[in-house]
Amino acid sequence: MDQRIVKTSKFLSLVLRHRPDRAGVELDPEGWVEIDRLIEGANRKGAKLTLEALHAAVAENDKQRFALSEDGSRIRANQGHSLRTVDLRLEARRPPEVLFHGTVEAFLTSIRKQGLLKRSRNHVHLSADRETAEKVGSRRGRAVILEVAAGEMAAAGIEFFLSANGVWLTESVAPRYLRFPDA
Repeated sequence: MDQRIVKTSKFLSLVLRHRPDRAGVELDPEGWVEIDRLIEGANRKGAKLTLEALHAAVAENDKQRFALSEDGSRIRANQGHSLRTVDLRLEARRPPEVLFHGTVEAFLTSIRKQGLLKRSRNHVHLSADRETAEKVGSRRGRAVILEVAAGEMAAAGIEFFLSANGVWLTESVAPRYLRFPDA
């Protein structure tokens, strides 16, 4: 992917998920911001953002992290927010029986004790397939793939949500619902 698109995508992730102030904007309660305001604010703050670069980052992001409004005037991140003021208005959905989570070995001791925690984000992110979890986990080193007994969790009353880009979200995953790979 073009480095300009990667840079724009990282900037959009920062602004739309964590730090809207970096572009001098505020997100509405559902995480949307007017594209014109975003571009104007970003440029005023010294981040060279164009409509062309923004559209390229949205279209070419392999994880489909961003969504445009139906009229194309607004943008938001599909998930991954640390901002507690953003509510994506996702409806609870029945997950597949098994979901996956990619991590690295360094976190396994903590995960075995505490499970998967959302930490600074609004949700724990889970994948419907092993390959996606592998990509996510390998960002920090050699990926370790955990299986999540999502069907069992749902049967116990734990809610799951599906983001616009296919990421499964939940509040946390207790250790009893996790299957670790053999050592």
